[in-house]
Amino acid sequence: MKFQQFSVFLLFFTGFYAFSQQTQTGPIIQDYGAVWEIENPDFATDKSQEFKVVFDVKVGPESDTEVNRNLNTVARFLNMHAQHGVPTSQLKAALIVHGTAARNLLTDEGHQQRYGVPNPNRELVEQLMEANVEVIMCGQSSKTRNLPKEELIPGVKIALSAMTANIQLQNQGYRPINL
Repeated sequence: MKFQQFSVFLLFFTGFYAFSQQTQTGPIIQDYGAVWEIENPDFATDKSQEFKVVFDVKVGPESDTEVNRNLNTVARFLNMHAQHGVPTSQLKAALIVHGTAARNLLTDEGHQQRYGVPNPNRELVEQLMEANVEVIMCGQSSKTRNLPKEELIPGVKIALSAMTANIQLQNQGYRPINL
């Protein structure tokens, strides 16, 4: 009998431990950007500074039914810093999209017409924009890939080029992260 009680306890404890070691989304982007909690990191995060970052995403997934993991990284950036106590007012992010990732900014209708399925990235992109992430499409990629503004998710901006947007944002103090 005691063995059975110990087994139940061990099962409960193991399940609780495994549950506590899961990644977690939110609080900024609820359905994407799951991150691990890092307790007492040796390199402390300065929660008083502003984190201004521009993500340069040029590669999309091979499958048109997958969420672009590089776009998900933007959600991870926001969630991990907010979970760690950095005020959301100190998180400034911009996303520049070009190359094969450009198709990830299409509306569901535009994506369906071209690739036969709704855009699996639409909801993520919309949540990023709701979190004040500036989403910018390279104008050169827009023309090269025949992705007109009318077929992009509402709120996506078109720049002259990804290079131009990168320079301008870096001149405004954004730090580049190339994905």
